[in-house]
Amino acid sequence: MTAETVDPAAWSCPAPLRDSPTVVMGHGGGGALSAELVEHLFLPAFGAAGATELDDCAVFAVGSARLAFSTDSYVVRPLFFPGGSIGELAVNGTVNDLAMSGARPLCLSTAFILEEGTPLTDLARIATAMGEAARAAGVRLATGDTKVVDAGHGHGVFVNTAGIGLIPDGLDIRPARVRPGDAILVSGDVGVHGVAVLSCREGLEFGTTLQSDTAPLHDLVAAMLHPGSPDARADIHALRDPTRGGLAASLNEIARAAGVGVDLVERSIPVPAAVADACGILGLDPLYVANEGKLVAFVAPGDADRVLAAMRRHPNGRGAALIGTVVAEHPGLVVARTAFGATRVVDLPLGEQLPRIC
Repeated sequence: MTAETVDPAAWSCPAPLRDSPTVVMGHGGGGALSAELVEHLFLPAFGAAGATELDDCAVFAVGSARLAFSTDSYVVRPLFFPGGSIGELAVNGTVNDLAMSGARPLCLSTAFILEEGTPLTDLARIATAMGEAARAAGVRLATGDTKVVDAGHGHGVFVNTAGIGLIPDGLDIRPARVRPGDAILVSGDVGVHGVAVLSCREGLEFGTTLQSDTAPLHDLVAAMLHPGSPDARADIHALRDPTRGGLAASLNEIARAAGVGVDLVERSIPVPAAVADACGILGLDPLYVANEGKLVAFVAPGDADRVLAAMRRHPNGRGAALIGTVVAEHPGLVVARTAFGATRVVDLPLGEQLPRIC
């Protein structure tokens, strides 16, 4: 297929993608526009070579071993922000994508796209941060690539990381396993990363000292899987790290993939005051703000209390909370009960509230 034969009007795609002949920022936001781009452009173009399940990572067998494979690209602006940089983000983000399948991360690739004129001191800071994050996560930076683009055709540094992890025998964590009655747990305060990045962008100040929550989560997942004994595994049905599109996007994706409804108790969702204040100023919903060191878990009701207790014992889960329940009603929809007793639909975001957050 050549560029001359591509006809956007022939795509089986609803508005707004069909109405836009060009890529817009919302296509990378993890919301409805991103989903439409994948469903109506990439998957038809890839055909039989494309993926059959659209999770954070692919799971495949090599001999008797089950491996998880994931890739992600990082374009955060600015490159350095309170609590981290694009370096930590690139390592932790891919480690966490692997961890959401229950995998133990083994190694990562690293690819850099550098803009001509970028200070080598900045690149050294980013590379050093990546090395430190990899050592902390116990993974190797095994291979990589570097490209340079002309000045004015990039934004300093873009990073791509891909990772491979090993999934324990008998473990099956994926959205299709979610069932009515499952408890929905979140590992701590939401919206922190997005507000931390926004606080140092374009002179915006919210009177807060919030720092990004970027962190590797595979050790937390391991603790959740074995909350009482290493010989007894908890029944965790699905995991997701709510990055682009925030908690709202992750819950909607899982609800639609599993064909179930999600009932949230809004006051149970841990939103720190600094995040709530910043979102109030900007007219944002904290549930749509990106996180980088948090996870949401769908757990069988009989194991929910034990898993929640194990999360709270772990440094990366001390603020864990039960925030809702999976229901058979309103399949594919996420509904939140407000503090005033009303309910509201928490829909999949159309585009991106805060671009270039990860």
